[in-house]
Amino acid sequence: MPAESRSRRLLTELRSLLLLATPIIIAQLAHTAMGFVDTVMAGRVSAQDLAAVALGNSIWVPVFLLMTGVLLATTPKVAQRFGAGKHDEIGPLVRQALWLALAVGGIAAALLWNAEIVLHAMNVDPALIAPSMGYLRAVACGFPAVALYHVLRCFSDGLGHTRPSMVLGLLGLLLNIPLNYIFIYGKLGLPAMGGVGCGWATAVVMVLMLLGMLWWVRWAPFYQPSQLFSRFELPQWAVIKRLLAIGLPIGIAVFAESSIFAVIALLIGGLGATVVAGHQIALNFSSMVFMIPYSLGMAATVRVGQALGRGEPREARFAAGVSMATALGYACLSASLMLLLREQIAQIYSPDPSVIAMAASLIVFAALFQFSDAIQVTAAGALRGYQDTRMTMLLTLFAYWGIGLPVGYALGLSELFGPPSGPSGLWIGLIVGLTCAAAMLAIRLVGSARKRIRAATMA
Repeated sequence: MPAESRSRRLLTELRSLLLLATPIIIAQLAHTAMGFVDTVMAGRVSAQDLAAVALGNSIWVPVFLLMTGVLLATTPKVAQRFGAGKHDEIGPLVRQALWLALAVGGIAAALLWNAEIVLHAMNVDPALIAPSMGYLRAVACGFPAVALYHVLRCFSDGLGHTRPSMVLGLLGLLLNIPLNYIFIYGKLGLPAMGGVGCGWATAVVMVLMLLGMLWWVRWAPFYQPSQLFSRFELPQWAVIKRLLAIGLPIGIAVFAESSIFAVIALLIGGLGATVVAGHQIALNFSSMVFMIPYSLGMAATVRVGQALGRGEPREARFAAGVSMATALGYACLSASLMLLLREQIAQIYSPDPSVIAMAASLIVFAALFQFSDAIQVTAAGALRGYQDTRMTMLLTLFAYWGIGLPVGYALGLSELFGPPSGPSGLWIGLIVGLTCAAAMLAIRLVGSARKRIRAATMA
């Protein structure tokens, strides 16, 4: 292929990827900003309300990630059918995914409603248990709605139409602020609820986002060929089982990645307030930066799935490669800025010189794992497009829990390799785990791509 044709092909794929990913990025940042708004507004009421919201977030966010990870199976299945032009199969599939969402959303809500045992196990201050549970039970009321919303979002994303999630994410963020004010301070005849009001505001936003997405996919012409609302169907276990076979490993893998950060936060908890604050700053900022490659991974799922549906496995491999290269390019930029501006970043969060120094030292490690994080998350997204999720889950669990956490513990909190290095050792463990995950998932992706190309050649 001439160099000019290769360049044109690369630019075309890059443009398609970014058109898909940009609305996802905005939607993800809007979702992250909602948690930031809750924290800030609760903090203005009292330290107790802030602590209750923070504790509640530490429980419901991992459950939310597990739930939505399971439902992510909808995206590659819709993308492949759309790529193959099988529009008549999309509606029945999504209807079954909605039944799965009702079940998974209900189970997740029940877990949150009965999460008090977790708070006791964490040795939480008894004075914080009641407001934390009030916040969690309020959020739980919105979980069935947000599960249904997520399936409709995956349906839309699989069709290559990511704009609705961006628009509704931004509207949800804008609505969250006045709703927080109403519920926290007791306006419009409601009682003042403090931090618990943030939970009710979040639940109302979840319901409103579902209604908005329902309206969008019901009336927009783009969705009509799928005939999602043409008939009512009872649950079909055979279809739901196939969705679970793809989605459950995704949910477990996402949960494993998010929970290891929570475990490290607990391990660091005994090292003093300055260390904890510095760790939280570095983790919070790196989580914001992570939204870009994460969104590129979600877009890669769609590009790979649609190419496979069209019977073009080489294009699927090319799309996966472009997504990983784009994420690596972004990692070069983000890592450079984090290294250069680490102290200025820390100063945004705290005026305390000792906290700034600790956070700046840990942001160096966060900058270093940008590269492996970019590779692993986009490779995982592309593998979802291949519907290769079970091995992805196993490799992810092994990398994080079998390698990263033991290495971090050995370096940071034990004397196995000399004097304990504290938080820096735990962050080195994170880098090791992420790097192993990146290497193994990249190798797995190459194998999956070759297998599809070989199968298409022999057909």
